[in-house]
Amino acid sequence: MYSLAYPVTSTLDIRKSRFLACVEPITDRAAAQARVNELRVQHPGCAHVCWALLAGGHSAAVDAGEPSGTAGRPMLEVLRHQQLDGVLATVVRYYGGIKLGAGGLVRAYTDAVAQALLQAEKIEHIPSLTLRCELPYAHEGIARHLITEVGGELLEVQHTHAVQLIVRLPITRSGELQEQLLAVTRGELTWTVDTPDAP
Repeated sequence: MYSLAYPVTSTLDIRKSRFLACVEPITDRAAAQARVNELRVQHPGCAHVCWALLAGGHSAAVDAGEPSGTAGRPMLEVLRHQQLDGVLATVVRYYGGIKLGAGGLVRAYTDAVAQALLQAEKIEHIPSLTLRCELPYAHEGIARHLITEVGGELLEVQHTHAVQLIVRLPITRSGELQEQLLAVTRGELTWTVDTPDAP
């Protein structure tokens, strides 16, 4: 599986309609939804903001007012065909007054995303997971250091009777981090996997 190193875009003009495609790395459905809402604000005059998502076992294909199956699904198929994960494809359509028909729409949305991906730099996609660990206050500093070392991202810190850290990290490094934290805390560690972001 692959993800993208950075967002890529393309513009397609078909019979006076303009299709602005963007394919970008994204972590989950909530981030994808936020990005789509952002595009709606940026393009108030557009007719549709269609999108497709493949991220950690979740997929979405949204036609956003286009005839059912003519936008989101074809875009999703392009992502699947290219073996992508952790990726959001969006197409903003400005309607030019000439109907393209179902076949024309499928082609337009497929081509817009495929064209953007021609410029993409693919990188190996390593699934990540979100976990929660609880440890004594004395070990918070070293825990933060170890999380950074394994390429983890600290999402949230809660201070109650102990320190609770919510971390997202590559699935391949979680065992290593758990072992290191167990050693440092001498076993005073609670460790739960929140949501595997991968199937």
